[in-house]
Amino acid sequence: MTLLALIAAALLSATLIQLLFPLLRRYALARPNARSSHRVPTPQGGGIAVLVAVVVVLAADAILLPHAFVDPGRLAIVIAAAAALALLGVIDDIRPIEPMPRLLLQAIAVAVVIAALPSALRVVPVLPWWVERVLMAIGLVWLVNLVNFMDGIDLITVAEVVPVTAALAAFGWSGALPADAAFTALALCGATLGFAPFNRPAARLFLGDVGSLPIGLLMGWLLILLAENHVAAALLLPLYYLADATITLLRRLARGERVTQAHRSHFYQQAVDNGRTVRAVVASIFALNIVLALLAAVTLAYAKVEVHIVCIAAGCAAVAAELAWLASKPTRQP
Repeated sequence: MTLLALIAAALLSATLIQLLFPLLRRYALARPNARSSHRVPTPQGGGIAVLVAVVVVLAADAILLPHAFVDPGRLAIVIAAAAALALLGVIDDIRPIEPMPRLLLQAIAVAVVIAALPSALRVVPVLPWWVERVLMAIGLVWLVNLVNFMDGIDLITVAEVVPVTAALAAFGWSGALPADAAFTALALCGATLGFAPFNRPAARLFLGDVGSLPIGLLMGWLLILLAENHVAAALLLPLYYLADATITLLRRLARGERVTQAHRSHFYQQAVDNGRTVRAVVASIFALNIVLALLAAVTLAYAKVEVHIVCIAAGCAAVAAELAWLASKPTRQP
């Protein structure tokens, strides 16, 4: 059933993309701007197919394996919030929305997801319950946005989402996540794989905000569920994206730049601008995410705090080495 769900999500996503191509070419062209890596107008909106594939596969799983969905009502609320963000993304892809209204609508969707969490779920029990919920909401808003910010070159979102969701699904089968959350991770992994052939360099299709926003929301929700009992693993899985996006934001703030303005300051963008190929950059990020997933798995296997500290330190060192490599200029061959 696991393999079947993965394949079904991938095939459904790819099929829907093929069907949507004529509409996306006509109504959803991404034109090059200061942030873009592409040079010619390219269709965007592949995220529609990804999200629809996730929803359909989850519905089929719920029908075939009803016992696995212990709280389908909460899952339905999360999916509805993701669909609302997808709708926001559709509008933003066609006619850009001003930053503040967009952020407010994102915050509403995030608040719905946080409200749908089990009331007994705690990540940092020493904090007051309401303080922890507020911090979760802020973190989830940031994750939604950073997934959107980081979707700036071909296949980079695939290189992030596939290892993270595959690890989350595997952790779910080991009992670290509820079964319905594990199915969600698996469906998102498969749907992203179905999108990948259309986004490989040079991309024929982009994910668009319609995809990056709900993907960020779903990944954040899954990571919060994982963090209830496995904080180290929840920190390790998205560590590269968190580091690249957060360091870039802080640098831009320090330079007095407008953070809402399009830019090419991310480490992965620097690497491409410095002459590294998109394929090389994406391959290195994918490999790093595999390493982070393995370190996260070690923290699940060994409950000792010392092991968790070592794994987090190793993950930080690996991310730092990756960022340094991305920021460096490749050696020119004579």
